[in-house]
Amino acid sequence: MTATPPRPLPHDNDRSAAADAPGIGRRRLLGIGAGTALAAGSALAWGGAPAWASGSGAASGTAPDATVGFGAGTGRWRARFTSPEAAYAPKFRWWWPNGQVDPGEIAKEVDAVADAGCGGLEVSDVHHSGLLTLDVAGHGWGSEPWLAGLDAALTQAVRRGITIDLTMGPSWPAATPTITPDSDAASCELAHGVATVSGGSAYSGPVPASSFAPSSGVTRQSLLAVHGVRATGAAVKGITPLDASSLVDLTSTVSGGQLTWTPPTADTWVLVSYWLRGSGQQPEAGPFTTPTAYVVDHFSAAGTKAVTDLWDSTILTPRIRRLLRGAGGAFFEDSLEIETSSTVWTPALVAEFRARKGYDVMPWLPILVQLKGKYQFTYDAATTSGVRDDLNAVLSDLYRENHLLTLRSWAHDLGMELRVQPYGLQTDSIDYAALLDIPESESLGFKNLDDYRVLCGGRDLAGHTKLSCESIAYANGAYSTTWHKALQTIGSFYAGGVNQTVVHGFAYADAPGATWPGFAAFSPYNQTGIGYSDAWGPRQPTWGHMPDIAGYMARTQFALQTGVQRYDLLFYRQKGYTATGIGAPWSTNSGIPTGWTHSFASDAVLTLPGVAVDKGRLAPAGPSFGALILGPDQFGGNICQISSQGAGVLLRFARDGLPVVLLGDWSAPVSTGKAGAAEDARVAAAVAQLLKEPTVVQVADQSQIPAALAQLGVREAVRYDTSSLMNVHRVDGAVDLFYLANARHAENRVISRIDQTAWLTPVDASAVPYRLDAWTGEISRIAQFTRQDGRIGVRVALDPGESTLVVLAAPGWAGEPGAAQVTATDADSVRLDGPAVVLRSATAGAYSATLADGSVLRGDVGALPDPIALDRWTLAAEDWQPGASATETLKPVVTVQLDGLLPWSQLPQLQDSSGVGRYTATVDLPDGWRGAAGAVLDLGSVSDTFRVRVNGHRVPPAGVLSTTVDLGSLLRPGRNVIEVEVATTLINRLRTVTPSIYGIAARQAYGLLGPVRLTPYGEARAR
Repeated sequence: MTATPPRPLPHDNDRSAAADAPGIGRRRLLGIGAGTALAAGSALAWGGAPAWASGSGAASGTAPDATVGFGAGTGRWRARFTSPEAAYAPKFRWWWPNGQVDPGEIAKEVDAVADAGCGGLEVSDVHHSGLLTLDVAGHGWGSEPWLAGLDAALTQAVRRGITIDLTMGPSWPAATPTITPDSDAASCELAHGVATVSGGSAYSGPVPASSFAPSSGVTRQSLLAVHGVRATGAAVKGITPLDASSLVDLTSTVSGGQLTWTPPTADTWVLVSYWLRGSGQQPEAGPFTTPTAYVVDHFSAAGTKAVTDLWDSTILTPRIRRLLRGAGGAFFEDSLEIETSSTVWTPALVAEFRARKGYDVMPWLPILVQLKGKYQFTYDAATTSGVRDDLNAVLSDLYRENHLLTLRSWAHDLGMELRVQPYGLQTDSIDYAALLDIPESESLGFKNLDDYRVLCGGRDLAGHTKLSCESIAYANGAYSTTWHKALQTIGSFYAGGVNQTVVHGFAYADAPGATWPGFAAFSPYNQTGIGYSDAWGPRQPTWGHMPDIAGYMARTQFALQTGVQRYDLLFYRQKGYTATGIGAPWSTNSGIPTGWTHSFASDAVLTLPGVAVDKGRLAPAGPSFGALILGPDQFGGNICQISSQGAGVLLRFARDGLPVVLLGDWSAPVSTGKAGAAEDARVAAAVAQLLKEPTVVQVADQSQIPAALAQLGVREAVRYDTSSLMNVHRVDGAVDLFYLANARHAENRVISRIDQTAWLTPVDASAVPYRLDAWTGEISRIAQFTRQDGRIGVRVALDPGESTLVVLAAPGWAGEPGAAQVTATDADSVRLDGPAVVLRSATAGAYSATLADGSVLRGDVGALPDPIALDRWTLAAEDWQPGASATETLKPVVTVQLDGLLPWSQLPQLQDSSGVGRYTATVDLPDGWRGAAGAVLDLGSVSDTFRVRVNGHRVPPAGVLSTTVDLGSLLRPGRNVIEVEVATTLINRLRTVTPSIYGIAARQAYGLLGPVRLTPYGEARAR
């Protein structure tokens, strides 16, 4: 690529003009955060304490003004919750067909995202769709047209007050066209060859060639070593056992590529050669550039420098640098998907291994080599496991030091943050989550909510705020994903600790070869498959309702980024892996369903500055863990092993008063890795001392953990009867916020509606509960609650995937006058109107409310009309169809009179239609309706998103997961018009438009399905 000369900055895009630009949540233009955010995060690498430890309230990865928390009272916080800044709103992956983009269309798409209430876009060249014919030579990633598109995106983002994130290279993993597979900076592998020598015969011939031919573009390789090793038996499941003591280094006997050797015994021996060469890996779904981009070595300084050098010389013109300071959010890297046919390697690994682990890795190469991710040889189990763990630890350190920290510093110099999915290999994701500005997870690749909690451990102990998630990608879900399904997923991973979503994804409008409704990065997948969901944007009928969904997500994320997250339990992990689906003993299956919360930590984060014990809690100003649980190594054969550093840290914590539970038989623990007898002895001594501490209890199996916690005086902050309810607890000063969700631990779990009491423990004993409605922004005092044993009991009634936000704060926190506490009522519900208690019921009669002081208030609900079933509707449906181009959509309206509600798929006029349907019903209400204070409209079943209007007035959104809408006083005696607007997916139409791709999908049951029922309610002020 050639460097792009600086271009003049247009007058309407200077920083002063941008600061006054219209748009929701206008963003500050003087770099990221509030000025201190990056300093806090950067300090972690050099010994700085997390923000919560210093009491500053600022943290890396925070949004603007994050220090203005709910602990200071509503005031500004109430306004911000109602209308959060764009920094809190969901973002989208923005898929580009390389540089085949039009700057005008780019600006329109930025506007579309901003108008929908979303907070940003991540530019990513992804095109797994097999239909495309892209001009890589003239319009590749980083080309002049691509840079023009980036300029347009940043310019418009500044004007609209949203952010633009940038992937570190074309697609993933990070790659650059400035290297070849033979370059020192390129990703490399240790390939091996094998020859078998038996019966005492001699071997004479060429050094065994590698078992896999090198990838295209790899032209050179160097011989690292040749070993002869005696086999101790036949291969079992492809793995041959070897005698470690028999290894003979034959490297020095190789001459001219030839080797002659006779084994010392008549047994079966194997000759293993090791070849260092480039892997030739290209980023996913390439090529993206001319010349071809190759994946860099993520474990060497040279590999990372190749990436940053390209940006500095080619992409980051003076103008782009200025625009990034106004609209730039973060540089992003996807998960660490380093793919080789052989063993992941880096040229300096042999020297680095010796320096870090104190022994030579060379004799252990036979048990380290792999073919397509599978080991080929083994020594004894303990040694093999220890050496492999040591190798993974060294790679983990090299990735951290040479790649992540280097990129973080480089990004900060540009006024940007670093957001990375820090997993993919057997490396310490908890450590990485502690050093990244924004660690990211993914709903497709993560197997359950504990995979998110692993990353929370690093984030929270380091004092960061955000855990991002690549959200709602489903296999074969393109154009059929409903927001009903998506919001169930989102509501659940919020319960796992996520508080920022990057939705997968928003596709650029068009590309050569694309078919209606336009370019989609992942559909059709490799020409034939339906592909991964979804291509959101104006092409989708539900996009018109996106402001409602974005508002809900922004308010929830704003709440979940306020204060600090608190936990009951911390599980020590010998290895910080994630995306494994392996949960915590007892707590995952039994503790979470009754209210307990937990997170995870590895050695790296337990030694962060400020992580200490005070008054029985670990990091009390931060995540404030009430107890630590140490169990066997779940990734190491469930052996009771721990590093000597970890054992020493746990001993110090216990002596400082932290309750600790040891799970399993720790009478003879060993050290992690291949540490040797002396290190094993140190671990055993430290654990023996640990077991003597009065704050430590050992249990034989996980069923005994609850009794051990009770013995240690540890109790959960939230308690409820066993159910699918989950909670996130955040604290800001003397104010508690609880996110309560009817959540799925894993995507395939089936859950039902819940209606139960949740018992919440407040920081302030005088606190009262408030409910925060993330769909409307309303904050209200909860009238009915109970105090018991230092807890506050509130009713939680949620459909699957639904959530609610409850704040416990001092009376008057929401600015309300003094109000009574209702402890019981025979009415359907009670609410507060100023200091007054209002009784509500759908049935006439006398009702009462008992107050906390034992007094009883009473009120009468007068006669009410009968509920009304709404069966007759007029449906005017926009039938979305392809127009003259891949991006043009025709929307003819089909009108259907319905005497009973049926899905579109059962209506002959609409069975293959997709679009937006507007249902209208006219209902004449009797004069007796004057006695009703309001009415509830129960829509029954709806697919997918919906909005309701009554007599021309829009009803505030009630959510997608619940179809019961409070109409308040919008109805009146006489004629009333009720309108329900329903938006669908596109799959039913695409089944007929592109049957070769989408024809295998079943028709979805679209529309207002009902049964629909209108139920009046009465209210009475209790006296």
